[in-house]
Amino acid sequence: MEILDNRLQDYLDAHTDPEPDALQKINRDTNLRVLKPHMLSGHYQGRVLSMLSKIMQPKLIVEIGTFTGYSAICLAEGLADEGILHTIEVNAEMAETIEKNIKSTNVEKKIRLHFGAAEAVIRDSDWKDIDILFIDADKQNNFTYFELLIDKVRSGGLIIIDNVLWKGKVYGDDKDTDTQKIRKLNEQISVDTRVEKVILPIRDGLLLIRKK
Repeated sequence: MEILDNRLQDYLDAHTDPEPDALQKINRDTNLRVLKPHMLSGHYQGRVLSMLSKIMQPKLIVEIGTFTGYSAICLAEGLADEGILHTIEVNAEMAETIEKNIKSTNVEKKIRLHFGAAEAVIRDSDWKDIDILFIDADKQNNFTYFELLIDKVRSGGLIIIDNVLWKGKVYGDDKDTDTQKIRKLNEQISVDTRVEKVILPIRDGLLLIRKK
């Protein structure tokens, strides 16, 4: 998934805070036992998410796409004392793995798991004044999730969308459906006057958005 030169990524990893022991184990176990382990945020991106969360000191985080729980744990590290992170995973077969991983950390009590289709979970929720929204799920529906939740994000809140460079395909000639969807997402948000935005070339591309 990385778009940067491997030597540069190794340098960035070496000069970033180390991966906490519990996350290191989750990273290793995911790569050994779970299909599509590249979906994991990993060391560098995980520390970026943790840092952004610690800067924001959020009371409410919503994550769409839990996978094995790695990014949820990273984001939860920055929660305020009474803060809560809600994370949505469509694949209920991941429940045992996610629960085990979260229980291995010191943020277990701050994370609430929701299993099911993200759109349905969002519509049934009563969330408001979201401090951080992290979208890392099915790429075809990224803009749908953005539109469903932007009015629930507080002014000054952050929205982070993963995989917006799509292995470099978005600035190439690829015309497959996923690539075109991500191009459209990037274009729609680039002209959205409700938000400020910047794309960070981290792993597969993070779109960092601040709601005005």
